Formats: sequence, C-alpha cells, structure tokens
Amino acid sequence: MVTHCSLFHDTISHMKIQNITDRELSWLSFNQRVLELAEDPTIPLLERARFLAIFSSNLDEFFMVRVATLMTKLENAITAPNVAGITPKQLMQEISTRTSSLLARQSRIFRDEIRPQLKNEGIEFIHWDELTEIERSYVTRLFHERIFPVLTPLAVDPSHPFPYISGLSLNLAVIVKNPNSHEEFFARVKVPEILPRFVATARSGSTRFLSLEELISIHLQELFPGMIIEDHYTFRVTRNQDLELDEEESEDILISLEQELARRRFGPPVRLEIESGVDEGLVNKLSSELGINPENIFQIESPLDLTSLNKIADLEFAHLRFEPFRSKTAKALSEVDPEDPDLFFSAIRQGEILLHHPYESFTSSVVHFLQNAAQDPHVLAIKQTLYRTSGDSPIVEALIEAAEAGKQVLAVIEIRARFDEQANVRWARKLEASGVHVVYGLMGLKTHAKLSLVIRDEPSGIRRYCHLGTGNYNPKTARMYEDLGILSSDAVLTEDLTRLFNQLSGFAPQSTYSRLLVAPATLRSGLIERIDREIANQKEGKASGIQFKLNSILDESFVAKLYEASQAGVPIQLLVRGICAVQPGIPGVSENIVVKSVLGRFLEHSRIFHFTNEGNDEYWIGSADLMARNLDKRVESLVRIDKKDHQRRLQEILDLGLSDESSGWTLTGADWERKNKNSRSEALLDVHAALIHQYSMER
Repeated sequence: MVTHCSLFHDTISHMKIQNITDRELSWLSFNQRVLELAEDPTIPLLERARFLAIFSSNLDEFFMVRVATLMTKLENAITAPNVAGITPKQLMQEISTRTSSLLARQSRIFRDEIRPQLKNEGIEFIHWDELTEIERSYVTRLFHERIFPVLTPLAVDPSHPFPYISGLSLNLAVIVKNPNSHEEFFARVKVPEILPRFVATARSGSTRFLSLEELISIHLQELFPGMIIEDHYTFRVTRNQDLELDEEESEDILISLEQELARRRFGPPVRLEIESGVDEGLVNKLSSELGINPENIFQIESPLDLTSLNKIADLEFAHLRFEPFRSKTAKALSEVDPEDPDLFFSAIRQGEILLHHPYESFTSSVVHFLQNAAQDPHVLAIKQTLYRTSGDSPIVEALIEAAEAGKQVLAVIEIRARFDEQANVRWARKLEASGVHVVYGLMGLKTHAKLSLVIRDEPSGIRRYCHLGTGNYNPKTARMYEDLGILSSDAVLTEDLTRLFNQLSGFAPQSTYSRLLVAPATLRSGLIERIDREIANQKEGKASGIQFKLNSILDESFVAKLYEASQAGVPIQLLVRGICAVQPGIPGVSENIVVKSVLGRFLEHSRIFHFTNEGNDEYWIGSADLMARNLDKRVESLVRIDKKDHQRRLQEILDLGLSDESSGWTLTGADWERKNKNSRSEALLDVHAALIHQYSMER
C-alpha cells in the first residue's frame, strides 16, 4: 500500500528545493568547525593537536567515500544538477577549492601555533640537522636495526612497472641518477605503517621527535648504493573505498563481502597529496601514472598526514590535556552489586532507567546488563544487534559465554558497517563457531538500530528486559561519544522488540509497534505526521514547537516539511553536529528555524526528537538521522520516552545545547559562525564541561 507520506516523499525527491545546502559542502563546513577547535587557544594544547588529527582522518574518509562517489558520476558523464542545483563538475571544483583552503589553514595552525607551543612545553618536532651527536647515533642505530630491514625500494624503469601505491600510505618518491649513463629514474619507498610515525630521539622518555620519513630520507643512499640521489619528496594516495555489494546476486553475503573487501584494496585513486615545493614535472608524472585529475591533487606543506598527531596527543602531559574525567554509575544502579543478576534485573523492574554516556558509565550499565544476562541461570535467551564494537569486546564475549552455557543467543551483525566490515566478519565467524545464531538483517537494508533483548524465567513467569540506545555497543567509543539509552522491562516495549527481532531474523514484514518508530516502515511517516500535527496546532492557536538533536539532516522531504512548518509559524530549533541541508533565517522560508552546532571534548552522537504537541510533550530517542539512507535503506528505531523525569532530562540536554549562553556555532543561511564569547567578551558555557559538573554533583 502506498501511503500519503511515501507519495509526498516521491514527489519532493523529484523537485528542486530552493534554499537547500549541498551535502558535501555542508560536510566540509562541519570539518572546518573541527579545525576551528584546533585553533582555539582556550582548549588544552595536546587536545588541539588531536583535533588536527581528527580533521585529517575525517578528510580521508570524505575522499574515500563521498568524493569517490562524485568521481564515479563524472566518469559516467552525469551532468544533471543535484537537489541543491549544483552539477557534479561544479561540485568537484568547489570541493577542490575549499579543501585546498582548509589544508593550507591546517598547515598554518600546525606550523605557527601548535608546533612552537609544543616546543615551549618540551615536545619538539625536529629535523636531522637539529639532532645532537648522541641522538644521531641512537636514531641511526634504530634505522639499521628496525627500519632498514623493513624497507623495499621499488624502481620504475622498462623492466619495473610503476608500483601499486596502497591507499593512505605515506611514501617517498626518490629521483636517482646513474653516475655512468647520467640517466634519471623514479623510485618509490613506502614509509612502514607498522612503525611509529614520529621517532623518539632517545631510548625512553624523550619528547623530541624526528619524522620517520626524514630518518629514511637521510639514509636513502643505503637503499640505492651506487646511484646518485637527485631529489626526494613525500606523497600520499587516497583510493576509492566504497563497497559495491549486490545482495540479490549473492548466495552467501558473508563470503561475497570477504571477496569485495579483498578487491577494495585496489580501488581507483581519488586524491594525491604531495609535499609542496616539488617540481611540477614530477607532480605531473606522478599524477599521470596514478590517473588523478588536477583538481584532486593537493600540494601540502610537510609533514603530510597529520592523523599521526593522535599519538602525540596521548603523551602524559596532564596540564596539556582535558582534566581527567570518570563516568558515574547511573543512580538507579549505583547501589546494585554488578555481579548479582537478581539485584541488577530487580533495579530495572523498579522503573525504566535513562542512560547518558559518557557522563554515566556504559560499562556499569549496558556491559553489565549483558554480562549478567550471560551468567544468570534464569536467562533463557539473548537477542542483540551489533553495528560496530571494539576489538576486545566484552559484549561479544558475553554472547559467546551465554551460547556456550546453552542459552539461545541471536546476534544480528551488520557486516556492511563502513570501514568495520573486516572486523565484523571476524566477529561473525567467531560467534557462529561458539553456537550463536548469526544473521545479517534484512535483504538490501543495513541494520543500524541499537537493540538488546533478554528473556528471563522468573517466579511470576517469563519476563523480558531490553536496552535501546543511540550509539554503538562499543565500550571504547562510549567513553568519547555522547549517547543516550534506556534499560527497561516495560511489557509494551519488550513486546515491540520481540516483534522487531523476529522481523530481523525471520519473516515478519507486517509487524506493528506501540512505542517504536521503525525504518523503513514507519519512522519517516511517523515523524512527518508529527510535524504536520505541530503545523495544525499552530494554525489552530495551540501550543506548538519542534526540537531535534541530530548528527545530520539532509533528507529533502524533511527540509521541505520543516520549511512548511516554519512558514506556518511553528518555532523550530535544530541542534546538528554535522551535515545540515536546512538554511535557517531566510525571510518567508525559514525565519522561524534556529540551527546550532556543538563540538568539543566529546562527539555529540545522540538523537532526540521533541514535539510540543499542545503541551503534551512527546520525546523520542534513537539511532536515526534525517537522511535518506537512515530513513529508507536501514533498519533504524526510535523509542518514545514516557517517564516524566526522563523527559525533563532530555529537555535539559536540548536546552543546554541550544542556549545562547552555551558555546557553539550558529547557522544563518549556509554560513556557520562560532560564538564562544558573549557581548562582554566573557567565555560562554562549555556544554560538555557543564554536563560533567552536573552529573558529578548528582552523586
């Protein structure tokens, strides 16, 4: 059956919406905000260095996936403008221009601010000619013992074809000359990724670092004995890392994915980063060999690839890092023996528990929930979704323990989770080997919903317990990502989850839900209906309002619907971390929309949907952003939060992030402006620091 909402979506997707920001350009604006954190002198110095690393890592993924997709459009001669009215060629040119500007800005920050300030603190990035004799002796011995044996110089001549350059590897291009024939040759030396990028210049405790590529370059003569080293420079290639998996043609999706992952290593190049100051002839030769167009070549001041600054940011200089922070156990669980399943499940029966990570501990709540379920003899079954998890996941170990104890265990593993595919394939194999029932969700849909369901045999009969969250089941990222979740034994909600898991593992396409909105069936239509309700309430003079906290809003149907609500007079506040296609503040279009972004110590990751609903406020949390992939191509879920105390907590989170007294970025049209000081030049409230303080005071 075709619903009114799906017809609306089909119609809107075929029309050009005015005042909508292109996805890729909005993403570059987001990464610019990350860069602005690295520029902020009020942030501890090593944390500023980490933000430079995050900026670089973000940009790598952007080119591997988004620019790679755009290049495919260009190769297929697609010229039609996108929903923002930009053709692929125009978009590529704009991406190139903006990226070049951002990279120059990043280099300047590192050269003029981070590097000299680190030197003042005793952390130095030095060159060979700045080493003492003792340091030279040490790093030279290190080169001969640990680095030289690993290196493989690859020459390019009629008998040696141009070598394969692996994606994101750092390389030395070397120009050598034969002293007899005076003929010049090109050679490539890969900088080993298994060795530290920044080499300490003494055995222990040294905070003076020489880059690995410079140490190799000083000893190039040993790699090419008998040749003259004419020149050398560093470069780096980014390759298309997007997967193309035809599930309908696959008999075993796990085997097909493993084969596709092997092919992905050899994706076509999409970006060339090269040390600035290199002869243009050499740049042209390299780009020609790699088949990279000029707009995707970026000449960058050395050093390239600042993702390695993460290791520097981990140095133990307490005064140069954020103050130590320790998560608190959620109040409802604070008096519970974490190893007593009866007490743990009893605490959940007392009432639904709202969790806010990382301020409240993920380990003492979610991990202990599943570990207790695995060890409790009264638990009969566990059902779990896994999108991304850690390398030494206690959650996976709990599922294995439960299966080995004879419990029924179902794991819905999303093996297509981007850049975690290989790890998830390994988890799938390991879980299957231990007797866990492993499934991969619904054909053609990624399973992004964060769900756990535990079935327990109690004196009063079978009782179900559940966890739903906005973030991954990953204890490591849970210390850095801001997320929400609930632990519940509500019969209505656990019945919803039972139906959803049955749909994921079997055949139940007509499932209906009471407290859940589930994509792709009801989430889009459910949210659209609620926006329409706010529009109707506003027109009837009733209380109306919309507040969303999201990672991204891109879906053109929702952009158009929010513009419609704004034009009807509905006050709309959006708290968006990343991509935002909405352009607020445009007269006659979006003057009732306010958009703000909060970035900082933690990665804002939770999603909250609040509708005023005539004063009968409705709150939802879950895994979905307002993007077509979340709404139409994934299994996502939102859960309605009914407990008044929990609603107040969600409202406090929204109010703090949206407050004019809190530091952040505001959006006008398509332009973001940082506001971290008030009119009296006083620092505005840091959202993450404020929440750390709030939660610490509640104990």
